[in-house]
Amino acid sequence: MMAQDMSPLVDSSPDEPAASAPVEQPAAPFNRVHVIINPASGQDRPILGTMNNAFHRAGIDWDISVTKQQGDAFRLARSAVTAGVNAVVVYGGDGTVMEVSNALGGTDVPLAIIPGGTANVMSVELGIPGDLAEALALVCSDVGVVRAVDMGSVRDQKFMLRLGIGFWAEVTRNAAREAKNQMGNLAYILSAVQQLGKVENAHYQLWLDGEAVEIDGVACMIANSGNLGLPGMKLSKKIDVSDGLLDVVIVRATDVGTLLSLAANAFGVVDNLPHWQAREIELHSDPPQSIECDGEMLEPTPVAVQVLPQSLKVIVPRSAVPLPPL
Repeated sequence: MMAQDMSPLVDSSPDEPAASAPVEQPAAPFNRVHVIINPASGQDRPILGTMNNAFHRAGIDWDISVTKQQGDAFRLARSAVTAGVNAVVVYGGDGTVMEVSNALGGTDVPLAIIPGGTANVMSVELGIPGDLAEALALVCSDVGVVRAVDMGSVRDQKFMLRLGIGFWAEVTRNAAREAKNQMGNLAYILSAVQQLGKVENAHYQLWLDGEAVEIDGVACMIANSGNLGLPGMKLSKKIDVSDGLLDVVIVRATDVGTLLSLAANAFGVVDNLPHWQAREIELHSDPPQSIECDGEMLEPTPVAVQVLPQSLKVIVPRSAVPLPPL
């Protein structure tokens, strides 16, 4: 029988040292980029003129592809890498960014994110500005640097943000597209309120780098990024997208109200939840629960996840790269 962990608030960190400090190198100049646009993303705004002006002034040769269905962004990014571009620029939401990052992970071709979705969680995490011209400047001038960040791997696909399991997945599943277009992040809060009456407790069995843990909760997050899509709100100060670790956070029924209050105020750090760190994670739940991965629904639990340390290069503001420890 699996031993039950009696102190879930204490991190269970691996004995080996974490990954080295984030790799940083100058981002400019680029002379050939490929732009992938998802026209169905949450923000509807004119962008081509601004892009053309920015790339033309910088002397960058660029071409463009438009996605029509799921999977297009991955395919187009892979083709761009084969064609020998210096960077792939993606305009879209977190789902589109996830597809492109799947194609670029493990390559030397950096990703440039132009936020165009509802939450834009990874761009917020990495300090990428929401303003179109400022985001393009990261590619077109020397204000950007290339940062190596971790990814996670689940069921033969990669992810940048997190797996949301249980209540968190149902909130994502039921956030209507129309509401997201009209309300932005508030659509997720509305969905969470609507799901409150359906909260179901589950018993989690976890293996964290081989160490067994049992705990009850309504949701589990296996996170690479701590940002929840709001500039002032993080899941935990301990979560670092470049530390070579994934973070496991359990949400209990009594925590849901606190999370909603913090989300409604768009500010706060949720640092009082059961929290561990590991490189390899296996999770079973009773009953089985839904899973969302960077906004896309997966088959329900059980699930196995592992970290891919510093496997993706992303163009970010110089100021967003953390200083190495003294």
